[in-house]
Amino acid sequence: MSPRRGGAQVIPRPDTWRLGEPPQWLTSVSSSRLTREHVEQRIGAYVAAEQPSLGGVNDEWLASARASAVLVPLIETPRGLSVVLTRRADHLRNHRGEISFPGGRVEESESLIEAALREATEEVALPVENVSVIGQLDPHATFVSNSLIVPVVGMVNGSPNLTAQASEVARILVVPLTELAHPDSYRNEWWATPRGDLNIHFFYLHDETIWGATGRILRQLFDVLFT
Repeated sequence: MSPRRGGAQVIPRPDTWRLGEPPQWLTSVSSSRLTREHVEQRIGAYVAAEQPSLGGVNDEWLASARASAVLVPLIETPRGLSVVLTRRADHLRNHRGEISFPGGRVEESESLIEAALREATEEVALPVENVSVIGQLDPHATFVSNSLIVPVVGMVNGSPNLTAQASEVARILVVPLTELAHPDSYRNEWWATPRGDLNIHFFYLHDETIWGATGRILRQLFDVLFT
């Protein structure tokens, strides 16, 4: 199946690229398997068993990168277990207009979890007391903003009223995980770059395209939950 339109976002696709192989879970994700209990069990088992992977990032870049954290907020909705995402404001310096998780720099004397929760409160007014942290996924490097991003997965309890902070967030999206894992939503590509071939993950919505670090984090989330 061909991907959805994906909105008006311009993707800087290089001249040389090729399609990647679809993951095994792409046709098997169902709402009956996407329960809070399943997510907590799978991520808990992954955190206990795995060592974080930095995907070949060299030590020199790692020493200069700034620590960042994002919250991957999962919430139960009438459309099934969903994830909260934001569209970054168009006036921001880095990653403007892109779909992201709430997050940002880790401040001095602040833990990764504290940073992720604080940023979610600042960006979408998600109360800290409404989040039950499950665990962390692998760090992800973003060379544009010189960041090493650690995803913190949390379950949102209840139905808090989310409000976008206009200075950073243009839009809040609550997207069912089954929609993201649908065959007409996901694809991956291999891009030829000066740093070597990069595997880029896309999740197409009807009016937005999720890619970059957010796409990589979502891909790992599905890999952990269903492989």
